[in-house]
Parts: sequence; C-alpha cells; structure tokens
Amino acid sequence: MARLMHHARQAKWILLTLLALMLALMLAMPSYALFVSPPKDPQPILHELFPEATRISDKQGEPALWTIYKDQQILGYGFETNDIARIPAYSGEPVNILVAIDPEGKYLGAKVLEHHEPIILAGIPESKLWKFAEQYTGLSVKDRLKVGGNEKEGIVAIDGLSGATVTVMVMNVAITKAATQAAIALGIIEQQADQIQPISTIKQELFTPANWTELTGDGSIRKLYLTRGAVDDAFEGTAAEEVDKASDDEKQEMFAEIYYTLADIPTIGKNLFGEADYQWLMQTLQPGEHLVAVMGNGYSFKGSGYVRGGIFDRIQVHQKDNAISFRDLDHNRISDLYIQGAPKFNEMSVFRIAQHHEFDPGSSWQFELLVRRQTGPIDSIFTSFKGQYDPLGKYVDTPAAIVPEPELTMVQQIWHDRQLEVVLLLILMGVLLLILFFQDILVRHPTFMHRLRHGFLVVTVVVIGWSWGGQLSVVNVFTFLHALMKDFSWDLFLLDPIIFILWCAAAVTMLLWGRAVYCGWLCPFGALQELVNVMGRYFKLPQVELPFAVHERLWAIKYLILLALFGLSLDSLAMAEQFAEIEPFKTTFLLKFDREWPFILWALLMIFSSLFNRKTFCRYLCPLGAALSVSNSVRLFDWLKRRPECGTPCKTCAKECEIQAIHPNGVINMRECHYCLDCQVTYFNEEKCPPLKKLARKRQQYKDQEIPTVTAV
Repeated sequence: MARLMHHARQAKWILLTLLALMLALMLAMPSYALFVSPPKDPQPILHELFPEATRISDKQGEPALWTIYKDQQILGYGFETNDIARIPAYSGEPVNILVAIDPEGKYLGAKVLEHHEPIILAGIPESKLWKFAEQYTGLSVKDRLKVGGNEKEGIVAIDGLSGATVTVMVMNVAITKAATQAAIALGIIEQQADQIQPISTIKQELFTPANWTELTGDGSIRKLYLTRGAVDDAFEGTAAEEVDKASDDEKQEMFAEIYYTLADIPTIGKNLFGEADYQWLMQTLQPGEHLVAVMGNGYSFKGSGYVRGGIFDRIQVHQKDNAISFRDLDHNRISDLYIQGAPKFNEMSVFRIAQHHEFDPGSSWQFELLVRRQTGPIDSIFTSFKGQYDPLGKYVDTPAAIVPEPELTMVQQIWHDRQLEVVLLLILMGVLLLILFFQDILVRHPTFMHRLRHGFLVVTVVVIGWSWGGQLSVVNVFTFLHALMKDFSWDLFLLDPIIFILWCAAAVTMLLWGRAVYCGWLCPFGALQELVNVMGRYFKLPQVELPFAVHERLWAIKYLILLALFGLSLDSLAMAEQFAEIEPFKTTFLLKFDREWPFILWALLMIFSSLFNRKTFCRYLCPLGAALSVSNSVRLFDWLKRRPECGTPCKTCAKECEIQAIHPNGVINMRECHYCLDCQVTYFNEEKCPPLKKLARKRQQYKDQEIPTVTAV
C-alpha cells in the first residue's frame, strides 16, 4: 500500500510539473509570436521592383497611384490594394498589398505590406506569402486569375497556399480588382459592364400633338425649381454661407426655374419648336447624337461669363458614370416656342449630345445645375442641384439586355469548390444528431457505443481536422464580436464553408445541449487528445488524476485566459490573435507541425500529456471551451439521466468520469462535461450501476420467495 501511495504522489508531481511547463510556455510563446514585422514602407519595395527608376511621383489621382519614371519614360505604376479594393479577409481586416504594373498592364510584382490573418500571424512564414504573390509577375491585368484548379476557359490558375487558402483567395480578389480599376483609369483596358444593354432607339414615326400642360403633366418635360432658401441651405457651413444670403422674407422666392427635356423625340421636339425648326435641328445631328432642350428663368444656366469658344460651366447631363458638358459648338439658341401654353422664358437653348458619349435615350439621366458663389476676387465655391429625367417607354424601343453568364463571387466559388466536403460534413452532422437522439438506446450496448464513438473521433481528427482544417478557435469568437461592433457582413464568415458549418453546429448544439457536444465530438484537437489517452490506457500507462478540490480550481485557468485574450482583442485584435497561440490548434491541424520549434513543442507537450491525463488542455487551458461554456445556462435540454442515489451514496459515475466533470455529490457540471456518454452507459448497466444492482437483487429475491401454487384435484 505504501508503495502504491508513493507512485500516486510521484504521478501527481509529474502532472503538476507538466502544468507548470504549460503555463511557462503559455507566457513565453506569445512573446515569441510578437516578432511580427510592422507595416512595410512601399517606397523601398518600389525601388526594388523598378531598379532603373530615376523618379517616383507622389501617390495621386483617383484611384491613387504612383507613377515610376526613367527620365521622361514611364516604367510603370504602383498602388496599394487598400486604396482601391479594401476586401476583408478572414480576420475581418484586409490584406494590404503593393502591386506594380507596367504601361501595358503586365504585373511586375505584388508584395504584402500588412496583414492581420490569424492563420499567418506567427504561423506560416511570411516568405511563403511573398512566394505566393510572386506568381503574379508576368501575368496581365486582362487575365482571369483563379486560385487553385486547372487552367480552362481562359482562366489562369494560381497555386494556393496550404493552410491559408481563404487568405490567398481574398488576396487574389483584392489584387485583380484593384489592378482592373487602376488599368481602367489608366486607359489600359476598357471597363466591362455587368450586362450588355443595347442602346434604345427613338420611335421617329411616332408623333402625337400635345400642348405644354400635357407634356409637363406626363413627364415628357421635367422641371427643376429652386428657392433662395434651398440654395442658402446648400451653402450652409461653407465659406460662402453669408454670400448673397436671402432674408427670412426672401427665402421662398424663386431662385431658378428650369425646364429640360430630350428634344429629338418627335412628340416633344415638333410640339415645342414646330415642324420646320424641328427638322432643321435634326439635320444637324449625326447617328447616335441627341438634343437636350433647356428653358429657364431666374439664375442663368448659361452663365454671365460664357463667351464664344468657351464651355457652359453651369450645366451638365449625367447618365450612369458619364458626365456630359457642353461647348458653344454644341449649342443652339432658341428665340421662341411653337407650343401652346408655354410660359415666357428668359433663356432657351438646345444642346447637342455628341456621338462619343454613347447616350441612351431609353435610360434615365439627370440634369445638373451648378450654382457658384464668389468668396473672393478669384476664389469661389460651387454646389449643384440635380433633376431626374426618366424617359417614357412609349417614345423608345428598348432591346432586351444581353446578360452574360455571371461569374461566381468569391464566396460562391469557395462553396462550389468545396461542395463535396460540405455534403460529407452535413452527413456527419446528421449522424451525430442521430446518436444524440437515440443515445438512450445506444448506451445499452456498451461495446458498440464505444466503437461508434471512437470511430467518430477518428473521423473528426483525420477528416475534419487534418484533411479539411476544420478546427474552431477563440480567434473566431473575437472576429465575430468585432464584426458585430463594426459593419457586419456574412461574407466574412462564409469564406470557409467547413468553419462556418462547424460554427453553426456549435451554436445549435450549445442552444440545445450546451457546450459539451462540440467539445466532446466535433473538436479535432479534443478528439486527438481523447484517442491518445485511449491508447495510453490500452498500454496500461499510469493515469494521473488530481484531487477534485484541486481539479475544480484548475478549471478557472481557461476562463482567466479567455478574459485576458478578450481584453487584448478590445485594444488590438492582432495582438489577441498572437497571444491566442496558447491554442495548439493551428500548429496541429492547419500547419501540420510545419512551423517554428516552440509551437511544435507546445503542441506535442499537450498531446503527450494526454497519455497520462485525459484531455489536459481541454480541461484546464482551452479558451475556446471557456467561451463556449459561457452560454451553458441557456441550454434547452438535459438528457443526461441521474438517480437520487447518484452522489449519495453512489459515486461510481463520479469516479469513472475520466475528465472529472461529475461532482462528488453526483451533479454533472455541464460547463465541463464533454458528453462522452460514459456515465449513461453505467446508468443503464445493471452490472456496474449500484442502484440497478440493488434493484436486480431485490427482484431476484422476490422471485426466489415466490411459493408455487398447488392445484387440488
């Protein structure tokens, strides 16, 4: 007996030593992870990409670009993806990349300037990230680039990065989208419309006589009306706020009254100007050109500074992204109107929209009036007012739009590429639900139940963990909380289908049964620890268990770690991600031990400890488990059965619970339970459960005491 006590004390000291080493590495390892380089200065990188450059301009323009020169020759352009296409990656923050292209649109280089990705921070060496970006060199902004897959149908495939697929897919979208916008702005490529909308044509054969009231009443002629008060309000808060400001009595006075219309529509133009003048105006038009008639009182739409050969700087026509200004060659003055009922106007003009503007008479457009106030001899401030013009369908023929086959969004592409994994994971979730719903039947067959559970855990480790990288992390919790505090977007969480489905499964099972189901069945690292412990017990390695009083106090460690990480995340999510390396999940499953030795040592220590103590990391150190257990009080079901004798006097389940989630009084602590169902196997086992054994003995005694009934003849 003394010898056994001696071995027990030795075992306890071994466990305490392991725990001390865990805490020491927990404190030391984040400091190692903090050696992450700060955001890089793009200037030295631009000089590296353009070694012949003699001058690099300031970043300017829309979008913001650097122009790189060799004397007077343009060598290329540089830009940051965050300036053009800020696309959140898995951390919720974008990966900022410096991209360089030449004047023909070929990529000369792409370098990561800054990132906050949890999979890369202190994990994948940054050199691998740069190696991924090197694949763009020599490609063109005109190419359709896709991460992974085979080259087909004009798509250029780029090799992904093992363990960081989502991150590099986001990087690819950011690079290509930013490069496309930059190339469009530089005139390297033409902008592609989402759909090809053939330009409408005016029905020249259609004419209906109408007066002024009828044309303004049905919207053929539109009006922009401004009061002096409305103009004052537009300049409020500017340096011109007090210039020409109206008094309270003058605020409702008319400032400008302007009518505008598309005058080459026969029903409008012929009624406005008469047949002869309309035909004369139409003779001045080339195919694809149109006429806008403008008539106004009050503020001059021509402008007092207008001179022949100049530009009309007070009006513009906008259609989609096209802003159309007019010069004197586009202008014809109208002296009078033919139409009946028209008011008297101080100014009347017809402006020609040139063919190169590709104006569509069947699409909506806006008439813009710019109002200027002088703030000094030279300085002035402009504000503008717009009036909408929606063409009437009866005047035009509009062909049906030609809609090209839409390309998949990044999220759709990811889900499409992983659809087999998604289906298999959903089937696995269905199997788990069946196990839970029929647990009372399964636990009556202990051998089958244990084999079923161990088989499920093997699938969790090998398939979900190592093959699919489906390991949740406390970093995901912080990312979700930060997304709620900022601009929430489902796309951020849909980037990884496996992680998204596992989070949904964790959320559902937490609501129904608490944290136990995820930690006991779906967590790859938890499953790995349990299988390692099963192996240790198979080889009869000594198992170390602490007294319950010490054990329940060690539970608090993981909650303290969670609070510390949460506090760090409020100040810096990147800092919290680095300290979250206390979780050996990334090292074990995402990077498959391909990283620096301190991380490998930590992960192996956690796994090795499970040979002698069931799920050491899960029980005492896991911040994710602590985060999931916070919601335990709202679970709807409690399907783990107990008897009045549990705990008093029977303590069989409490002693057999290998993670010590059952208190000595027989109460199951669902915040610590991993739903292994071992206690339920005992609950229904008449050979192990003392209350059942006692009941069986009573039944047997009752049968033995029965006196056979003798029938008299």
